[in-house]
Formats: sequence, structure tokens, C-alpha cells
Amino acid sequence: MNTEKIIILDFGGQYSQLIARRIRECGVYCEVLPFDAELSRIQSPSLKGIILSGAPDSVYADDAAKCDPGIFQVAVPVLGICYGMQLMAHTLGGRVEPAPKSEFGKTELHTDGTAALWKECPADSIVWMSHNDSVSHTPAGFTVIAHTDSCPIAAMACTERQLYGVQFHPEVLHSVYGTQILKNFIRGICGCSEMWSAAAAADTVIQEIKQKVGNKKVISALSGGVDSSVSSVLVHKAVGDQLTCIFVDHGLLRKDEAAQVLKTYRETLGLNIIHIDASERFLKKLEGVTDPERKRKIIGEEFIRVFEEEAKKIGTVEFLVQGTIYPDVIESGGSKKAAVIKSHHNVGGLPEHIDFKELIEPLRMLFKDEVRALGKALGIPAELVNRQPFPGPGLAVRVLGEITPERLRLVRESDAILRDEIAAAGLSNSIWQYFTVFPNVRTVGAMGDGRTYDNLIAIRAVTSVDAMTVEVAEIPYTLLQKIAFRIVAEVKGINRVVYDITPKPPATIEWE
Repeated sequence: MNTEKIIILDFGGQYSQLIARRIRECGVYCEVLPFDAELSRIQSPSLKGIILSGAPDSVYADDAAKCDPGIFQVAVPVLGICYGMQLMAHTLGGRVEPAPKSEFGKTELHTDGTAALWKECPADSIVWMSHNDSVSHTPAGFTVIAHTDSCPIAAMACTERQLYGVQFHPEVLHSVYGTQILKNFIRGICGCSEMWSAAAAADTVIQEIKQKVGNKKVISALSGGVDSSVSSVLVHKAVGDQLTCIFVDHGLLRKDEAAQVLKTYRETLGLNIIHIDASERFLKKLEGVTDPERKRKIIGEEFIRVFEEEAKKIGTVEFLVQGTIYPDVIESGGSKKAAVIKSHHNVGGLPEHIDFKELIEPLRMLFKDEVRALGKALGIPAELVNRQPFPGPGLAVRVLGEITPERLRLVRESDAILRDEIAAAGLSNSIWQYFTVFPNVRTVGAMGDGRTYDNLIAIRAVTSVDAMTVEVAEIPYTLLQKIAFRIVAEVKGINRVVYDITPKPPATIEWE
């Protein structure tokens, strides 16, 4: 059990969970709670500080997200970020109004240089702004500690009450000294001294699983990806032979993936695995479906139904293990105010009724790099832990429009070529994720002496740490040319290859 904790109240901002990621980078444990969480849920002996996230609301709107005003009376420091700062000002008697000039993007911040938030930061630095409203008058007892050319009150503080607010987003990497500012708050102002890591917390999680499961049977939804792998090994260490892993081939895997997954898990990790070939069943259910959300819902429900059927063959099974991680929860709408970007099959894609007493999701509060660190600590081979992410719905979200065997063939074959060339170039470990997409577009081409009217394939390759934000991988142009040439020459039905150069945000990693 952690003796030091930072609580983040999530008001639905697009960067809310990224705050948690940055705090954990600083080695401090934190939890994200909904903005309207009761004070009794927030307060605890381990509480060291509270952070109020951003939000799309205006604080003066009738339906604006509001927290319990008692937050500002709790005897720990509070930091408001963007909307959080505006809410602090509005609640405590200040004034928030539409900004004379909105700020979006990189902005130069000018600080007073003396506030505790700015320790080891220059007086002038670049920060990331994203707001239409701003604080026009601070509450009584607050002083202005930073400004920009367009925002006279870009940060404020009431040191006597340990209340701080910043209009910018220190959690975004574009804020050059953002991590230092957060560290100044949690380490300096809040006084956190312990060092937390996901790997160090493994023993606690294992004990919690043992206590929850007792002598009951458990099944694990093993996909072969990093998340389900680490979840399964973690639960196996807790309950041993009480765990049965079920690997479902839904017909949406990459080329030769099923055979590779089964070999690795049986021979390397010694897990008890049942292999179910349900490809025909899944593809039948997906016939004619073009809406990406509907695809995810169908796949999520079918996964559960297969698990339920197999569980009955094993006997009475009360628990289902899933490799849900934080980004899955975030994009599926993790709070009341958060937009559902896309439902993940293991979160928003689950059916309302499942024949299990409870889900076990040991990684639900962890980011991808934390999952990898935990996997290494559990002794999982590096080649498995460092495997690039693969979505639960598989190639279903890489085939835009209706899913057909022919379209799956085009993606599988082109993806295999891409992976082969990336590995040959020695770039496998430097690119976070790389794959091909079938955009459902046909184009005119010329091959040999004839005209073609065939399919387009897109390449997506990105770098990231936590899957919350990504940058486009800069694959050498000569390598891209080689990959494109091979795909067109070797995959019948493709006559054009394009490269997706859009970061996240505004795009997501997957196309659907």
C-alpha cells in the first residue's frame, strides 16, 4: 500500500490522464478520480496533493463540471491546470471571462521567477496553451506569478493556503519545462519523497489478486499482445494452475501470428492455453458492417461469448482476466465528461451482461511503458515485452469499410512486407508501432504496358512512450521506396502506397 498519493480530478479534458503519466514519470503514485468524487473518497492519510485537470467547459456555464468546494479546504496543496485554474478562481471569488484573445499552441510564458512552481525553470520559456476563457481577476489572497503577451494572468498562487493555478498545460511535452513544474509541485510543494514504480508494485498486485480469487478458477483473454501477456503472467503468479488462458483466433490476426503466439506462450512461459479458431464465426458477424464503432462492439461481444462458452467446459469460472490499460479506458470515455474517441473491445465494447462474477484488470491504471517495465520485472522475455502494440479488434480496425477475406489478405501481405523490411533495417526497436491500412480507396495505375484500377495501401509508423501522444516515425526515404516497391510488386491487387504523416493528436494511432 502506498503511503504517498496525488489525486487528479478529471474534468474531461483531452490531456487529463497525461497528467498522471507525467507524475508517475517523477516516481510518485497518483490516481485519477471523477471531478465530482466525494471528499470522503479523496481524503486519506496518504493524500499529499490534488490536481484539477483541464476541461472543455466554461466555468460560468450552467452545466459546467464542478467539484466539491471543500477541495480547497483540504489540508494539502492544490494545483489547477487550465480549466482547473479557472474553476479555482471562480469558486473562490475571482472572475473568469471569455479571453480577449484565445491562445492555442506554443506560447512564451513570462514568470516572476520567485514562486516555488518555477524552481530550476528559466524566467521565460515555451508552454502549451489551449483556452478560450481566462481569469480576469484573481480571488482574494492570490498573486499573479506569470503572464503571456495575450494572457495577463497565466498563473496564480496563494502560498498561505497552498493553492496554485496555471493556465497552460505543463503535462504536454510542448511545455518545455512542464515536467519540472509538475515535479516542483509534487516533490517540493506537496513534499512527496517516496519513489513509486509499476514494477515495484507487482507484489502488492499479486497479493490482491490472490485475496480476490481465493480457490476459484480464472480464465484469461490472451491475445498475444503485451498487455494481455503481462496480465496473464501476473495472474498466473498469483493463482497458478487455477488460471486457464484462452487464445481466440478471430480471423483478424496478422500473418502467421496464431502459430507464433501459441509457440511462445506454451514453450517459453509454460501457460495453460486453449486455442479456439473462431475466425469463421467473427467474420460472419462482421459481414456488411462498415461503422467502426459497430465493428468494435461486435468483436467485444463475440470475444465474451466465446470465453463464456469455453469457461462452461472448464467448470465454474467466476473471473475473467483482461489486459485493459489506461489509454484503453481514456479513449473509451473514462469520465462523465470525457468524449468517447473510440470504444475498445475490452472496455466500451463489452456487452452489458457477462457470465462472470468479476473482471480482473490488473493493468487498468498503467500506461504502456509501465506495463513493459512490469513485464520485464516478471521475467517475461524482452522480445515479447517489447513487441509492438496490436489492437484487440486486430485487422478489423485496419480495414476501413466492410471486412472481407480479400481485404484482409491485402493488409496481411502488405503488413508482413513492412515488418520484414523494418526488421531488416534494424528499426524494430526504435519505432513504437508500424502497420499497413486498407483505406478502401481504388486508384488508377500503370503496370507493365497496361492500365490498372486497384487498391491503395497506407503505411502508418509512429514513435511514442505512452500511446497518449505520438509523433510520426521518420523512416528513411530510400527504405520507404523499397517497401512501397515490394508491396506493389508482390501483393496482387495493390497499385499505390501512401505514408500517413499525421501525429496524435489530432489523429489516433489506428485509423478506426
